[in-house]
Amino acid sequence: MVTFDATLPGTSVDQWRAALANRNLDEVNLDGVEELVVVSAHPDDETLAAGGLMATAAGRGIAVHVIIVTDGSASHPDSPTHSTADLARRRAREAFEAISIVAPTASLSLLGYPDGQVRENREAISADVRAELARSHPRSLVLAPWRGDGHRDHRIVGEIVAGTAHELHRTLLEYPVWMWHWGAPDEVALTDAAVATLDREALRVKRRAIAAHATQVAPLSEASGDEVVLTAQFLEHFDEPRELFFRPESLGRDYFDELYAKRADPWRLATRWYEKRKRAITVASLPAERYERALEIGSSIGMLTVDLAERCDNLLALDVADAAVRSARERVPGNVTVEQRDATTDYPDGEFDLVVLSEVGYYLSESVLARLLAAIAASLSETGVLLACHWRHPVDGYLQSGDAVHEAVGALGLHRLARHEEDDFILEVFSRDSRSVAAAEGLL
Repeated sequence: MVTFDATLPGTSVDQWRAALANRNLDEVNLDGVEELVVVSAHPDDETLAAGGLMATAAGRGIAVHVIIVTDGSASHPDSPTHSTADLARRRAREAFEAISIVAPTASLSLLGYPDGQVRENREAISADVRAELARSHPRSLVLAPWRGDGHRDHRIVGEIVAGTAHELHRTLLEYPVWMWHWGAPDEVALTDAAVATLDREALRVKRRAIAAHATQVAPLSEASGDEVVLTAQFLEHFDEPRELFFRPESLGRDYFDELYAKRADPWRLATRWYEKRKRAITVASLPAERYERALEIGSSIGMLTVDLAERCDNLLALDVADAAVRSARERVPGNVTVEQRDATTDYPDGEFDLVVLSEVGYYLSESVLARLLAAIAASLSETGVLLACHWRHPVDGYLQSGDAVHEAVGALGLHRLARHEEDDFILEVFSRDSRSVAAAEGLL
């Protein structure tokens, strides 16, 4: 169970040690890195999760810049002795002290947003983070909260940084904080993880830096009666001679929001003959004349959605970008429901006779795509169809190629009914039903 209260029982350090001992994880590589940029949602996240790597980078002469989004003032909401303003000031001082310990020449930007109100300030935070990262060295390594950490602030900050890092062509790694407490090792996909092994000096200064966050690791005052926020058992997870980082699982929502902010139709879906022709091929490849319940993942502005709707009784279209959803809703007919939803984390309930995955898979890491494909396969009806279509040329920053996506789709064990391959794109149709169109219609 996901919990963000360190006083509650959680996964032990021994369980994580045993799980990681059996993993041959890549080492985080700092060769060629000119600047380490660490973004955190709250003061102390960066020290707990990446203090050792910051110390290692600083020891190698790599510039370190830390960006802390919120003021951390919500850590003691019921304190009888300290106001939120008091806490914000104390946590700012602690952050400066901690960063100076692990990386004495590091720079620190405190954005100062209210703790717990990241979602409400998302647009402003995005602008500030983008301005900060735009000033970073082109060969920066950016560290951000892991979007799977469970905590809402961590997820949103992680999404913001992921989208911006991709847009600016910065290398990104994501660090977990609360995963160590709530996560069961056999339930967390470590296939996209890398590890930073810490030497004795890096671990020593990291311990000192964690202790500098006194409001979190000790009572606020002797008379306050406040519980310690980060217990000794919780802190054990960050006293290991290694730090774990995840490679990006998907491009962030902010990446797509940026695209739509620049142009209402980023891929010229409504005007390019290439796109019109591909849609015609897509719809013509559907093996059944009609589908009762269908799902389109990544519907963008709804151009393909409109064409699919002519063949469906009910069509659910999903996209992560608000602007795309609003545009699609203005375009689609009444048998279509358009929702702003990420199918990789919030897959819709029920069975579908048709699932369309068009130009989506290469935005996802291998492990996230595998989880999405498993959800798709499980949701298909007895004669359900999965249609996948993807661009084949390499694109800088995409997490995998279109061909790799179709290799993963082909490994699901469904029956391939059709395959259309060109230099530019590949389109395949799979089904639980192995019959061809002619056989299904009784011609054979």
